[in-house]
Order: sequence, then C-alpha cells, then structure tokens
Amino acid sequence: MLGKAVSRISRISSRAARLTARSVKPAVNVKERTPVQQEASPILEPVYLSLTPSLKRGRWDPPAETSVAVLEPTVFRHPLRKDILHLCVTHHLDSLRQGSANTKTRGEVRGSGHKIRRQKGTGKARLGDAQSPMLRGGGVAFGPKPRDFSTKLPRKVIDMGMRVALSAKLREQRLGVMTRLYWPNGKTKFLVRKIDQLGLRKTLFISGESTVHEGLRQAIANIPLVQLTNVSDVTVYELMKWDRIVMDLKAVEHFEQRLKKQNVPTIDIPLLSAEQAEVPLAVLAGEAEASQTISS
Repeated sequence: MLGKAVSRISRISSRAARLTARSVKPAVNVKERTPVQQEASPILEPVYLSLTPSLKRGRWDPPAETSVAVLEPTVFRHPLRKDILHLCVTHHLDSLRQGSANTKTRGEVRGSGHKIRRQKGTGKARLGDAQSPMLRGGGVAFGPKPRDFSTKLPRKVIDMGMRVALSAKLREQRLGVMTRLYWPNGKTKFLVRKIDQLGLRKTLFISGESTVHEGLRQAIANIPLVQLTNVSDVTVYELMKWDRIVMDLKAVEHFEQRLKKQNVPTIDIPLLSAEQAEVPLAVLAGEAEASQTISS
C-alpha cells in the first residue's frame, strides 16, 4: 500500500512539472513587435503662378506683371496618374454614345408565316417563312438593339482625375489664371486681336461666374479654336483635349473648394498675392527650374 501511494505521488508531481513546463512555453512562435514611430506629415508649400494678362483689365484689377496666384498644392500638384485619366476619359466618351442602333428580328419583320415550299421532294434546302434571317429581306440574327453605353465611375475617381488633369496642365506650363473673364461688347473683331496678341489660340476659357458675361459669350462664339465654358460644366476630357486652359480667380476658388484634400496640412495664403516678379511661376515637386507664364 505504501509503495502504491509513493508511486502515485511521484506521478502527480511529474504531471504537475510537465504542465508547468508547457505553460511557460508560448503556444505560437510570436516575436516582439518594434514600436511604430508615427511621423508628422510635412506641410505642403503652395504653388505660385504668375497671372495672365486679362482680356479687358478693370479699373480695380491688380496688374498681372506684379501679381501672382497662390494655388492649392493638393489640387494643382497631384502626382501624374495616367490610369485615372484613362478611366475618366473613357467614362465621358461612353456617356456620349447614343446607342440608338436598331434592327428587326424575324418576329418583327412584316410578312406571312406561310411555308415557302414543301419540306421534301424539291432537292433544295428546307425553308420556313420569308422572315428567316437566311433570306433576303428577312430578320437579322443577333443584331444591335437600343442600349445604354454609359458606365459608372465613383465620384472620388472623377475628382482625382480633375486634380491630375489640372496638375498636368500646370506642369506642362499650359495653365493660366486671369483676374476675371470680361469683354465690354459682343464685337468679335477686337477680341480676336486681343487673343492673338496674348497668344491664346487653342484655349479653353473657364469662367467661375454662375452666368457668363453676355458680351464675352457673343464675341467668343464666332472665334475658331477658342471656347468658353462654365466651371460647373467642365470635364476631365475637355481639360485634356484643349491645348491651353485659362480660368479666372473664381474658377480657381471653385476647384479648390471642391477638390481640396482636408487631411493634408498646407500653408494658408490668400489666393491673390501682390509679389515681385522674382517669385517663381510654379513650384513643383522635383523641379528646380522656375516655370514661364502661359503667354510666353
């Protein structure tokens, strides 16, 4: 009896030792994680762009030679994304397709359902009614029907496409900013001279006003290779299609309010700043040389 009790106690002690050893060892080979060091995101510097001389300078408008436009870097200095531009352009072109092509099937073609000839005995192929797609004047098999070719694209992707398009035009030095878009009358002859003087042919003018000035709208309508549009109607396709883009200060404000990224720290500077001519035209990431004005 004593020997059995001793052996039982030894078994219990050895089992407790094994359980203790098992509990010390980790169940999974887990390595210690290095602490994550969060760095503060850098403050983006604004983009400076010299003003383009206005079509008709007002009395209180600042001179374009000594003033610059301070642009939002999250809108006008976005990294180039060709895939986003392709998606936006394809989305716009798909929406322009009419999809009105229509053909008649054998059930829609007018005619009798009478069998043309008997089934056997003629030595020819078997035929049914005259509406068969195999016969002239019959229906069309698998022909086009009216459909909607438009595709869906998220709003965030379209907004990113606008940022990329505006940044690409600024990087290529094909973006200009005027204090305002105004013309006193509807005479085309004088406006043509002014546009040729500024070198703004093949240009899309974008106005930030809710209603475009009537004199400018009438005068610019008859000028080839020039178009005037509103900031709410412009698309990524139009920004990429036109050789140059010129907008007024209200259009710039509209783009910045609509496309600005809220979680990126930037320097708060007024949109229009009266600086010296030595201020660089466009401070772009990775570029050391200063840009030139759109009129040059």
